[in-house]
Amino acid sequence: MENEKFEHVNVSANGIKLHCVTQGEGELVVLLHGFPECWYSWRHQIPSLAQRFKVVAPDMRGYNLSDKPEGVEAYSMSNLTADVRDLISAFGYEKAHVISHDWGGAVAWVFAVMYPEYLDKLVVMNAPHPAVFINNVRRNPRQVMRSWYMLFFQLPGIPELTIRSFDYAALKQFFRGWAIRKDAFSDEDLEELVKAASQPGALTGGINYYRAMFRSLGTTSDLTGFPKIDRPTLLIWAENDRALGKELTYGLEPYFSDGLTIRYIPDCSHWVQQEQPLLVNEFLHEFL
Repeated sequence: MENEKFEHVNVSANGIKLHCVTQGEGELVVLLHGFPECWYSWRHQIPSLAQRFKVVAPDMRGYNLSDKPEGVEAYSMSNLTADVRDLISAFGYEKAHVISHDWGGAVAWVFAVMYPEYLDKLVVMNAPHPAVFINNVRRNPRQVMRSWYMLFFQLPGIPELTIRSFDYAALKQFFRGWAIRKDAFSDEDLEELVKAASQPGALTGGINYYRAMFRSLGTTSDLTGFPKIDRPTLLIWAENDRALGKELTYGLEPYFSDGLTIRYIPDCSHWVQQEQPLLVNEFLHEFL
């Protein structure tokens, strides 16, 4: 993994401090992780991409060693996307390739339409396009059942207590239990991910993404007019995702004006870049 070559830096972005791991030189690649993770989720991608690029993997706002502003409103999509915008500028670049997974993908979809001038190419892994996801939640009972935990996360305090109990047993089960390849998460990997989640305020910070999302849904009646993404886009989708059905990848073409490529990975869980790193890295290098 070449951890000894990773550089840990803190940068200011959108009024907060973001802790980042960087490696390599060249065009900028920004890696956006999901829930309940941190930069470490990209441990297999950073050294591979750093052979060609300047790679920056931040702990997103609310996670691990980055700032964790109080209040659900601090985790609005406008704040999350502005973090990425300012992160790119903080490293002295005008634009970046953005590679994302899960909640990082949700942010990346919106970033692509809010700040296209900062984006070169877009990669999203197992994170549904916002319009398709909302339409499925409203009309697809199966996806509603898959998304039960999002409703649970609306409760104040109880989700954090549940995840923290029994030495973070639920979190460990979330990773290794969901994985098709159990050896994708070593004991050391789980320790690193638990360490990140156990940072003061980190669980609340991550769960606040879901709380902010539900508040915004109440004011969003229709996303059929979601602007088209005008950058080359790659969607990587593991087919055995317990939380997100493969049907969320259907009917996406109307939302893109510069081409969409979809690469499916069978026999793989939600944690696609950690469970099938060699294949994911091959797709990334081919696309970039």
